[in-house]
Amino acid sequence: MTSSTFTLPTNILSTLPDTERNRFSRPNVSYHAELPISPPPTLQRRHDHEFETVEMSILHDGATTAPTSIPQAPEVSTWTMDVRKEWIAIAACCECMFMAGWNDATTGPLLPAIQNYYRVGFVVVSMLFVSSCAGFVSAAMINIYLTDKLGFGKVILLGGVFQVLAYSILSPGPPFPALCIGYFLNGFGVALQNAQSNSFIAQLPNNASNKMGLLHASYGIGALIAPLVATQFAQLPHWSFHYLCSLGVALVNVSLLLLVFKLRRLHEITGAPETNNTGYQSEGSKYKDIFSSRVVQLIALFVWVYVGTEVTIGGWIVTFIIEVRGGGASAGYITSGFFAGLTLGRVGLLWVNKKIGERRVIYVYCILAIGLELVVWLVPDIIGNALAVSFVGLLLGPMYPIAMNATSNIVPRRILAGSIGWVASFGQAGSAAFPFMTGALAQKYGVKVLQPLLIGTLSALIVVWALVPPGPQRRGD
Repeated sequence: MTSSTFTLPTNILSTLPDTERNRFSRPNVSYHAELPISPPPTLQRRHDHEFETVEMSILHDGATTAPTSIPQAPEVSTWTMDVRKEWIAIAACCECMFMAGWNDATTGPLLPAIQNYYRVGFVVVSMLFVSSCAGFVSAAMINIYLTDKLGFGKVILLGGVFQVLAYSILSPGPPFPALCIGYFLNGFGVALQNAQSNSFIAQLPNNASNKMGLLHASYGIGALIAPLVATQFAQLPHWSFHYLCSLGVALVNVSLLLLVFKLRRLHEITGAPETNNTGYQSEGSKYKDIFSSRVVQLIALFVWVYVGTEVTIGGWIVTFIIEVRGGGASAGYITSGFFAGLTLGRVGLLWVNKKIGERRVIYVYCILAIGLELVVWLVPDIIGNALAVSFVGLLLGPMYPIAMNATSNIVPRRILAGSIGWVASFGQAGSAAFPFMTGALAQKYGVKVLQPLLIGTLSALIVVWALVPPGPQRRGD
């Protein structure tokens, strides 16, 4: 049977190992004859380099593995979601980020009213930020577990429900300990939604960097509108009724999340096949891979400092203008100017990011922002300070989306969703930690310490960003 034989030309012997060559080096054998032998294993091997996905963390040095009969498919996106549904899902994620911005920009204008109502100093009122921080960190630690167990649709909705509960507690102006509980629940809910939204956008197959900028522009819009509303309530006896407005927006958010995602897992929403993480024997191994990744922790640290800087400006600039510059209650509108700059920067500076390069442009923005903070610190003019703060917002705006894009470009796909969730949730904790530190320092030295502190955090951003390794650009961006 010809099916069991093969022709072995003499010129192939030179390519065989010695052991194989000796098998055929016998007298009276024509190497052009058909021999009833099986081809040696060396000839059966195929080099399917185009199908190989290289991940250094799973390579075994010096190991020799048997050839597989079925080549492994490359790790590519099989996103089958149509464009219309994709944009509806993006809009729902943008609503989550709108709520995050609304939440972060609310406290600043209300802070003087809260201090007067509860008769507390800077340190005590800063416990609100500590409570939020506890919520953010709790969500950061449990987000990966919840996502694996419940799925994207349920976790992002759970975050929205926690915000509804928080605003229900805050709106009647409860005792201060209850206020702290409300801030904890709010922080937990915001962090879950932040993690899920960023993870969803980072995994989009096309133009993810532009869509990431749009997502965080929505944060800026929420942070722009909230101070306009909060400043009005800060001048009223029932300042806490501002949280009734927040409750209404949160209910709209929950309804939208339920309607769009319908409690489904990510692969059910996108149409992609369900990921089979056969490489993971337990949840602990996924946590280990994420938390042992140096690049993930560096980006998380960068985002932590960045968000802390951003929210410290939004939370304390009003108090600085009132107490140091002698401004009035309308100083609350300066917060809106800052977040207006933030929103504009996340969309309007996209072309600058691409022109200079996302990695290099971070250094440019930080240096310019430091210069503007020096103006706020050293020039005693309210209008000049307000303009400088707005331009600082413009320069800070693109940094968060750029950090998320870097995570998407550098981190392996198998841990990308968990890594994005960790970076977003842990980074959000900075929005509470840094304002609290500012309050503690202000209690001892006065709120004039705000500007030196901000210059220090902006300088820290430069140092941390220099430690983050560069990554390749994703296709479609």
